[in-house]
Amino acid sequence: MSSEKRSSSSPVAPDDIEEGVVLRPKFDAHGLVTCVATDARSGDVLMVAFMNDEALDRTIQTGEAWYYSRSRKRLWKKGETSGHVQQVLEMRVDCDQDAVWIKVDQTGGAACHTGRHSCFYRRIDRGGDGAPVLIETDSERKFDPDKVYGK
Repeated sequence: MSSEKRSSSSPVAPDDIEEGVVLRPKFDAHGLVTCVATDARSGDVLMVAFMNDEALDRTIQTGEAWYYSRSRKRLWKKGETSGHVQQVLEMRVDCDQDAVWIKVDQTGGAACHTGRHSCFYRRIDRGGDGAPVLIETDSERKFDPDKVYGK
């Protein structure tokens, strides 16, 4: 459903956004909404990415995760290069519709472009001097990113 179909010329009441049944995503100034993808079985947070209107629409229509790359400035289907597609089992939107949560079946076992199961593979701890340090919690790679994406 394109933004033209979702938006209307009249103002939308907060109750309609927070309690209504019509999807009215609140895209930011760049036309993006944050999307959190979790593993439907384990509940692990796999990744956080962004969707524009087209990515959101394609995700809804195809049942596969689509995102918008801010760095490449283009739409991309999760797994288009790696083959590690995210089949969407459930989609939710938060109360003010400025964030999307998708529960996915992650094929290939890796959501992260580093080859790991999750993009959240490091924990923040305090070092001996109190400064933050990153500790790997999930170092196992499911694939070699250089072989999949090139150097």
